[in-house]
Amino acid sequence: MTKRTIVPARKVSGLVEVPGDKSISHRYALLAALANGRSEITGYAAAADCQSTLNCLKRLGVRVERSSGASAGQVAITGAGLDGLRRSRRTLDAENSGTTMRLITGILAGQSFDSTLTGDASLRKRPMRRVIEPLTRMGAHIVARDGNFAPLKIEGAALRAIHYTLPVASAQVKSAVLLAGLFAEGETSVEEPVRTRDHTEVALSEFGASMRRTGRTVSITGRTPLQPRKVAIPGDLSSAVFFLAAALVLPESDLIVHNVGLNPTRTAVLDVLCSWGAAIKIVSVHGESGELVGDVSIQHSPLTGGVLSGAVVAQLIDELPMLAALGPYTERGVEIRDAAELRIKESDRIAVLAANLRHMGAHVEERPDGLRVEGKGAGRLHGAEIDPADDHRMAMAFTIAALGAYSPSVIRDAECVAISYPDFFSVLDRIVER
Repeated sequence: MTKRTIVPARKVSGLVEVPGDKSISHRYALLAALANGRSEITGYAAAADCQSTLNCLKRLGVRVERSSGASAGQVAITGAGLDGLRRSRRTLDAENSGTTMRLITGILAGQSFDSTLTGDASLRKRPMRRVIEPLTRMGAHIVARDGNFAPLKIEGAALRAIHYTLPVASAQVKSAVLLAGLFAEGETSVEEPVRTRDHTEVALSEFGASMRRTGRTVSITGRTPLQPRKVAIPGDLSSAVFFLAAALVLPESDLIVHNVGLNPTRTAVLDVLCSWGAAIKIVSVHGESGELVGDVSIQHSPLTGGVLSGAVVAQLIDELPMLAALGPYTERGVEIRDAAELRIKESDRIAVLAANLRHMGAHVEERPDGLRVEGKGAGRLHGAEIDPADDHRMAMAFTIAALGAYSPSVIRDAECVAISYPDFFSVLDRIVER
């Protein structure tokens, strides 16, 4: 296990280009595998999670060619159509990727063969019932451990179209149902309590699926052939947030994040930071492969902090750890409510946030569905040994928080950042000045 010492810094500056968006990478790869012909993807994420999706596709008989070296983000996938996947002789392993497991379950449910899907110890603890329930209503046959956990035994079946109302906002559950809808006769629709990220809808439309949206309901017409595409993936805003936060932690900072995705269902974090006083500008906005892309510039500015609750929480679910860790650097602190979902991520993120912030001297009140982190009035953070619980977002969030502490910190198991951002530390070292 690798420990990483984080020394307090003076500022961050320069230009950063973050790796390709994880969410989009998963979806483009899955749809390319179902298209009729060869698709070319530029900017595919280097994250271990996204490699897990490619590995599963290979085991299902899909031809995947991934470039190396300077072209490492280029992937070519040759699909054989909706009915072109082949039964894997081995158990499919999603490793640590919940996105891989939930989305590919929707696809496997509509196949003519059976599959077994598992993951690592962490993923096998994450609930899958929310995906299993609507897929079962569509005619899928899925057996899970204790009815809720991987490994999943999926018996391919002829699926029927349904209208499904999500009990809890979840882009992954919505996506699993829409992907299953590709294989069902008729129109499958998903109604959301609040709008979640729409990368699946954008990607399906880009590959030629028949889609429509009415209010909070999105629908897909099944059995429409998908067409191969040449697509480019923008930088991952969820990864960019860590560098934006570093600029807000460290005085004199001036940073530009280049070529980052600005999908309106993902930019709530920028709205929140701006409402707290962050000096953020968005420039060079343009459309690419159905997604908005642009540059984000930020200068150090004092933050007020505030309360995050209700509908916006679903749009911030990946960014909440970093926003919570900014609490001690704000005037009023940060309070997060309605975020019980954080307890069933790669770790119990509420508990891990509370424990490690306390280790650094922060005043934290932990609650069942969130936490409150006191602001600057509680005193400056000090260095500590941080246990991220093998959770990539925890490791990165506390690395940034540690940059503004008055003594060095140590991040245990720092290699877990490779789940989403293998080059995180090397990029951070390049822009940090001490």
